[in-house]
Amino acid sequence: MSLIWTRRSLVGGALALPFIRTARAQQTLEWVAGSLGGGWYTMAAGLSALIKDENPDVQIRVVPGGGLANSTRVNRGQSPMGWGIDTFAAAARAGTEPYSEKHEALRCLGSGYSPTEFHFLRRTDGGPEDMRSILTQKGLRIACPQRSSTDEMTLQRILKFLGTSPDKIRSDGGRYLNGSYADIGSAYSDGQVDYLFVALAKPAAIFTEIAQGRRAGKLVEFPADIRRHLIDQYNYAEGVLPAATYPSLQSGDVPVTMMDSVLMLHESVPEEVAYKVVRTLIRSKGQRLVSIHASMGAWDPAAAVKYQGLPLHPGGIKAFKEAGILS
Repeated sequence: MSLIWTRRSLVGGALALPFIRTARAQQTLEWVAGSLGGGWYTMAAGLSALIKDENPDVQIRVVPGGGLANSTRVNRGQSPMGWGIDTFAAAARAGTEPYSEKHEALRCLGSGYSPTEFHFLRRTDGGPEDMRSILTQKGLRIACPQRSSTDEMTLQRILKFLGTSPDKIRSDGGRYLNGSYADIGSAYSDGQVDYLFVALAKPAAIFTEIAQGRRAGKLVEFPADIRRHLIDQYNYAEGVLPAATYPSLQSGDVPVTMMDSVLMLHESVPEEVAYKVVRTLIRSKGQRLVSIHASMGAWDPAAAVKYQGLPLHPGGIKAFKEAGILS
C-alpha cells in the first residue's frame, strides 16, 4: 500500500483553500512486519504506538510479512515501511541471490534494532541429538515459518550444505511443515513435528511457552562448519543463546548464527515523516524500547547509522544529525 494522505474535504471553491493550507496533514503508513506472534510484529506494533503518541499526525498500520519478501514489498511501494534482515536487505539492494533484480527504491533508518538468533529445537524423547544427524535422518518431521521468510531460506541453505532438501525430506517419508510461529509452535507441542527451526530475537515467546508446556525440548547448537559456511557464504554473524535464556531448554550456552534487523523505507516516504520516526526512536532508546521487546535494549543509534547495506533515508539523516550522531 502506498502512502495515503488525508486532508479536510473541500467545502467549495476558493473559500476552502485557506483551510487546505493550514489544516494538519495526517500521514498513514503501512508497516510490514513479521508473522503474527513473532517478535517483529510485536516490536512494530509497540513502536507504532510510541510514534503516534509523539506524532499524532503520523498513523501506522502494522501488517504481517516475512523477512525475505518484505524488501520487495517495500521496494514496490506496497508497504512503504518494513522490517528487513541486514544481509537480505543488502542482497535485495544489489539484486543478488535470492533476488533477481536490484531493489533501488529501498532506503533505511539504520540497523541493530533487534539481534535475531536462530533457534533449533529438538525432541527429548528419542532420536539423534546433533544438527547434522537430525537433519539427515529418514522420517524427519520438522517445522519452520512460511516460505518467503529468512528463517525458511536459511534452513534450506543448511539442508543444501548437508546434501538434503525439503523435497528429499518428504520423499523419505518425513514432514516439512510451514506456518506461522503460533501454528508451528502448536504443531510441536501437539506432536505433529519433532523439531522447530526459527529465527527470533531472544527471548522468543514461542520457546518461553514451550518451556512451560506439556512437551519437553532441547535447543541444538550449530556445528562450527555450518556456522562458518553461513558466515563465509552468506554474511551471517556468530551468535549465542546464553544458558539463562531458556533454562529448561538448554544446559549451557548454545552457539548459533544470527542476523540483525534493519528498518526499511521506500524512497518516496516524505523526509519529515522519516525524521519524526527516527526522532521518536532516539528519544525512546533504553527502557521504553525494552518495554516493547527485551531485544531492543541493545539498540544504539551511533551503531545503527554504520550499516551500509542500504542508503540512509534523508529524514533519518536529519534526525541522526540533530542528535549529534552524524556530522
